[in-house]
Amino acid sequence: MECLRAGYLEVWAAPPNVPLAERFADQARSIASTGLDLLEITGASDRLLADLSGFDSIISWYGANRAEFRNAVAALRLPFQFLAALPPEGCGSHAVDFYLAQVRSTVNIAPCASDGIPRIRCDGVRGGFAAIHPFAGSLKKRWPLERFQELARGLARRMPVEWCRGPDDALAGARCFNDLYELAGWLAGARIYIGNDSGPSHLAAAVGTPVVALFGPSDAAVWAPRGPHATVAAAPTLEAITVEHVERLVWNMLENARL
Repeated sequence: MECLRAGYLEVWAAPPNVPLAERFADQARSIASTGLDLLEITGASDRLLADLSGFDSIISWYGANRAEFRNAVAALRLPFQFLAALPPEGCGSHAVDFYLAQVRSTVNIAPCASDGIPRIRCDGVRGGFAAIHPFAGSLKKRWPLERFQELARGLARRMPVEWCRGPDDALAGARCFNDLYELAGWLAGARIYIGNDSGPSHLAAAVGTPVVALFGPSDAAVWAPRGPHATVAAAPTLEAITVEHVERLVWNMLENARL
């Protein structure tokens, strides 16, 4: 999205992502606040039509897979260009490279100089605790909680351990952040982060925190967090990943990052 910057850049996104987009966009709004999510149901309101008509170019991943939405957009005769929301199966490249290639092929957009490593600038100060996020959007992407707990007991002999969760997750004593930029700032204060194939794992890598991410059914070659201090524990099933293996990766990451 940063590579799409022109004279003016506005980002419409899901509510938790708006605070992140505000860091680089001229303006960021939630999709629900604009009425775009109701377009294929109620049609375009005067306000929505006025907002959309003010853009020279509209790049949309939102609604790319919904024919009804694309048809409703086409009827407005506005400068929409839809891009595939997900890399195709077997694409052979990391998701970041897939999205960068999309942007670089978009007409009337200046060349993007990104090196393919997402970065989030925040004011977090590196501390001495280990951060653990044991959840993911899909149950099949979750390493067993009892193994996270066993790992945490081992780490606690050397450093404090803190847990975080999403608004819909339940874990006593875990921190919860509705604002993803606030979560990013907290993750930037961690000495090490351990988590599943989930958004917080990518946030931790993007703020420069050493990351150990656990992958089972997902393709780590496409979806692994990227960064100079990010590594992956991968197996055909998450149950095959042992606590001892993850613990070794943690200490290796800390040694390599000299933290």
